[in-house]
Amino acid sequence: MTDPPGASDERELVTDFGEGGQAPYEHALRSGSTAMLRLREVGGSDEGVTSLIDVARFTASADDVDLSIVERGEGPVIDLGCGPGRMVRAAIDLGRRAIGIDVSASAVALARSQGLPVLQASLFDPLPGEGMWGQALLLDGNLGIGGDVPRLLRRASELVHDDGTVVVEAHPVAGHCRRFQAVLVDEHGGASETFPWAEMGCDALVAAVRDAGLIVRAQWSAECRTFVEIARTRSRPRAA
Repeated sequence: MTDPPGASDERELVTDFGEGGQAPYEHALRSGSTAMLRLREVGGSDEGVTSLIDVARFTASADDVDLSIVERGEGPVIDLGCGPGRMVRAAIDLGRRAIGIDVSASAVALARSQGLPVLQASLFDPLPGEGMWGQALLLDGNLGIGGDVPRLLRRASELVHDDGTVVVEAHPVAGHCRRFQAVLVDEHGGASETFPWAEMGCDALVAAVRDAGLIVRAQWSAECRTFVEIARTRSRPRAA
């Protein structure tokens, strides 16, 4: 992928999810804390908390809904923002080749301690097997990465092959749509540095998919979670 002018410099200046400051996400992963983290808009009050982040769910095994996502895809899987790797493990256990991508050093260390193939990198970096994956995953709120949803969707679609799909987990409220500067806070008030983030329910996400030049293949909900499956609008030549 060729970056627009200044894109690399911009990424160097942007803090990723939960990084910097007192790094509550990294601390929660390292300590095994089961307390919820709060994702808050910068300048907002406690009443303005956008969502709660359940780190314990990231470190748990894949549940039935997680497994159903992997089961609907074909070919190798790349999990973007994989955390400690529960979806990577689920894909491998189902006989799929899989890799996880995450910027968090603690998440990657946890995944690797379980023998999982996880790479510490930004999903906007050059990645292994670009254009060859059968299924890319953006789950657990990872639709928010970078705060620019159409750009994120275009990038994810570059990673899959001509018939591949991207499965995105949307905000559970269909009409919800926010792009904001966020901070992550733990139960003791320890906060990260500010980072760009976005949240979208399926209504806004469908519009963002079209803005990205992609198409929606399917939409569904399961156990209070909502998903949109995305594909490219036309095939592209395979690399020789």
